[in-house]
Amino acid sequence: MSIWFYIVIGILISITIVLVLKLIWLKLSIREIRIALKEILKSDTNNLITISSGDKDIKKLCMGLNAELKILRSQRLQYENGNQEIKRLATNISHDLRIPLTAISGYVDLMKESKDNDKQKEYLKIVESKTEDLILRTEQLFDFFKTLDTFVNIEKEEICINELLEEVLANFYTIFKEKSITPRVEISEKKIYKNVDKSTIVRVFENILSNVSKYSTGDFKVRLEDSGKIIFSNKASFLDRASVEKIFNRYYTVENAKKSTGVGLSIAKQLVELNGGRIVASYEAETLIIEIEL
Repeated sequence: MSIWFYIVIGILISITIVLVLKLIWLKLSIREIRIALKEILKSDTNNLITISSGDKDIKKLCMGLNAELKILRSQRLQYENGNQEIKRLATNISHDLRIPLTAISGYVDLMKESKDNDKQKEYLKIVESKTEDLILRTEQLFDFFKTLDTFVNIEKEEICINELLEEVLANFYTIFKEKSITPRVEISEKKIYKNVDKSTIVRVFENILSNVSKYSTGDFKVRLEDSGKIIFSNKASFLDRASVEKIFNRYYTVENAKKSTGVGLSIAKQLVELNGGRIVASYEAETLIIEIEL
């Protein structure tokens, strides 16, 4: 037989051995990945998958799995933090609602026992006040739970901010009139278009304007600049700079003479950021200033 035949056979045997060894190596690498992944998911550690293989494709697979693990940990952390927030909220709600309810019950009993009309009227006023407080707290609770469904896939489209802002302002015309608030509106003549989710941005504007209608102690101004920045400003003498620094915190409320910022601004911040925008607050000359850039 020709020597070339033996050479070819030798080459084929060598290739077969190399392929078999590579297959064994790949199987060992896959086994390493499977065991490491199972251990990481079971123990919930911050470890990542490591392998001994130098194969480029196996390394890419490992890198992809590690990237997904990081995302999974981040989502799990958000979920756990969300659960903790809900637990804290439930505790706060129980406490906040119990206070006015206990007071209302107590003063109703006093009204029943008292024969003095003046005293009964005094107790009735207190009951009315506590009832208003209870309604406000209930509204804040409702607003909070409405935000739990905001973390969904938003549908962005090109929206004319000028028209949207004017539309929402028009909806508040009657409310502002009842509150004796005359807004000063300065909207750029330049058409400002932004790629945002319309319904969430409407909610942002509504929450800010609702906050103004409830708690403003004076002038209110809204300005849409050529750059697209939206600036809301209103007199809020019951605030201070320390309070404004925390005004977007979900559980922070500013209370003074029965005034409270509620959770509306916290919701606004979440929705602005959900659209990839930025919202900041400042306080100058007893005026709350809120700036939005989308």
